[in-house]
Amino acid sequence: MPLIPRKASRAATQLHRSRWVTTLLFAATTALCLVALATFAVRLDADSRNAALDHEAGVRAIGLSRAVWSEAGTVHLEPLREDELTEGVESVTILRRGTGGAPDARVAAGDRAALPDRADLGRIWQRLLTDQETVIRFTAQADDGRRLRWAVSPVWDQRIDAAVLVGLDPARQEHAHHALVQRLALGCAALVAVAATAGHLLSRRAMRPALQGLDRQEQFLAEAAHELRTPLATLRLVVEQGTTAPDRAPAALGTALGLVDRLSRLVTGLLARARVEAGIQEAELTPLRLDQVVELTVDELPDRTGVTVHTEPAVVRGDPELLAQAVRNLVENALRHGGTEPRVEVTVARGLVAVRDHGPGVPLQDRDKVFHRGVSGDGGGSGTGTGLAIVRWVAQLHGGTARLSDAPGGGLLAELRLPPHEEKRAG
Repeated sequence: MPLIPRKASRAATQLHRSRWVTTLLFAATTALCLVALATFAVRLDADSRNAALDHEAGVRAIGLSRAVWSEAGTVHLEPLREDELTEGVESVTILRRGTGGAPDARVAAGDRAALPDRADLGRIWQRLLTDQETVIRFTAQADDGRRLRWAVSPVWDQRIDAAVLVGLDPARQEHAHHALVQRLALGCAALVAVAATAGHLLSRRAMRPALQGLDRQEQFLAEAAHELRTPLATLRLVVEQGTTAPDRAPAALGTALGLVDRLSRLVTGLLARARVEAGIQEAELTPLRLDQVVELTVDELPDRTGVTVHTEPAVVRGDPELLAQAVRNLVENALRHGGTEPRVEVTVARGLVAVRDHGPGVPLQDRDKVFHRGVSGDGGGSGTGTGLAIVRWVAQLHGGTARLSDAPGGGLLAELRLPPHEEKRAG
């Protein structure tokens, strides 16, 4: 008996598609927020590093300008040779008043190739003489192609005769800044991946009740259509016969009333199971005769040809409608898969309903799968894929079990075991 899984409905497919759209939107929103925060962090880091470099260059220039003194136009540079402020700089240069408005440059420490060109030096010197600021900071390209950050501070002797020019290479700060940018990019990518995964899991959890409700609704509709199709068709046939043959009308009316009662019980059972599964109400378990429930259920089958029933009195605590549905599913499943001329034996004993057919059976590895919802063993497609799943659910609801095994001599044996009801005796 091949197993056929039930296909997902269009509504379920749309819900799954909505879940992926929700995940993408969540990931995109997270990515936009992280990009905005990362951009702010990158700019803040760049500004803070530039400010720190300017501060260091200014402190060095001011400190060295105070160590140098000018006397009668002569600038004394001796203190610069032992000053710690000259360590770790690209260039320490003394600018002195020259001829033609351009200053003379004398390198006190570092490489002369690091100096800006004479035009830049001339503009800075003129600005220093005009503004007479304590320190001036600027960026200029050195002769070797590097762009250095400079700070110049004047040396006073009645007037500005000299200035100390200090140059620092921002390469270390830029390297650290680029490393920060790379770490932020990797971190943002990892966070987006984590957010997408978390969003996907959360959306699945959020949509699980909707999917379960949709699944229950679809199962109810499929099972209702399956359960009611045959009785309705039989009822129509009986009514048509009573209409066309007036002499058969009284008998047809009695048969129709019986079918209506059966339809009422079927609907009641379907609604009761749907409400219990949805958690709207609890199953009402009362003491009942299991053998009578089985006999009544088999008698109401539209075609019980080939079905034999052997019972003995058995009392259990259960819901009669749910137990009747479980028994009906077992017997109809045996008739469906019992071969071209099915023979089905139904046996009721203490706490047991056993249904045997003489069909090909179910492979051992598939016997648990057929109790799962959505799996049908009907190659013709007439099954809903929920019959045996309902049997197991009813059994578990009553504290029992449902299982399949090989029948002696061939065929399949389906057993529904329920805890027997023990009556309490007074005294």
